[in-house]
Amino acid sequence: MSLKPIPRIFVDADVLFAGSAGPSEHSASQVILRMAEINLIDALISEQVFIEVERNLAAKLPQAIPNFRHLVSRCLQIVPDPSAKSIEAHQGKADPKDLPILVAAAREGCSWLVTFNISHFQPGLEEVTILEPGSFILLVRDLLMQLS
Repeated sequence: MSLKPIPRIFVDADVLFAGSAGPSEHSASQVILRMAEINLIDALISEQVFIEVERNLAAKLPQAIPNFRHLVSRCLQIVPDPSAKSIEAHQGKADPKDLPILVAAAREGCSWLVTFNISHFQPGLEEVTILEPGSFILLVRDLLMQLS
């Protein structure tokens, strides 16, 4: 029996912010990061996402920065931002500010991009499904149930 590869997801800045600074250990964002920590999923972020979250935490919740850095080091792979040429080739597929994130997710072979801002990634790319964190958790639950 061959094992299927673990799900590969791209985490948007809003999900990482919520998972790093949220009060609940049981939020969907926090659960996704924990799943990555125990290698149930392969979770990636881009340099842009890292910088955005660190900047927003510094401005709004500086006390959460150590937890953020700890989570990133244990749970996430940071990948380079896409080139300007790659971004230009996908113009109109997402909000201009978020397009580099979508392009990075596709380049890295992520089947899912998890975000609270689904509308920012429309019309999107066929190879990347955009989901809110709670919907992704339900998807993983369904996939796990198929294993039994």
